[in-house]
Amino acid sequence: MGVSMSEEEAWEFLARSHTGILTTLQRDRWSVALPVWFVIEDRHAYVATPSQTKKLQRIAHDDRGSLLVESGLDWAELAAVHLPVRARVLDGTGDVDEVRRAGRLWAVKYTSSGVSDRQAPSPTTKHYSTRSFIRLDPTGPLVSWDNARIRLRTG
Repeated sequence: MGVSMSEEEAWEFLARSHTGILTTLQRDRWSVALPVWFVIEDRHAYVATPSQTKKLQRIAHDDRGSLLVESGLDWAELAAVHLPVRARVLDGTGDVDEVRRAGRLWAVKYTSSGVSDRQAPSPTTKHYSTRSFIRLDPTGPLVSWDNARIRLRTG
């Protein structure tokens, strides 16, 4: 009995999910896993991040990473997609149109989820005042599971 999603189902799951865990590698090759918001377009994920973060430094040194997205509280509801990726920082020079598309998708998905500048402390507002987009390009087969596909015996 298989619990894997089809590739199409996995990409749909990613597209409708809210938060993922992006893993990048430090220079010492230890991983750093952090929650991120992301959008999906054409089987690529785009992550927005403040322009002055260590995440960008890690990607510049080693572009390997992964994105994990999961959902479900009860065992029978657990579902997830793990995507191995190569990360590329979009600098806005050669990829202006791509940055704009990612920004529009981002605004549609997350505008109502954030905190307004009036609510955030000024150091926070300053930290998030400039952002970069990271494009996550899949590098291999994704791994997925959906425990709801398992028919449990009752009674």
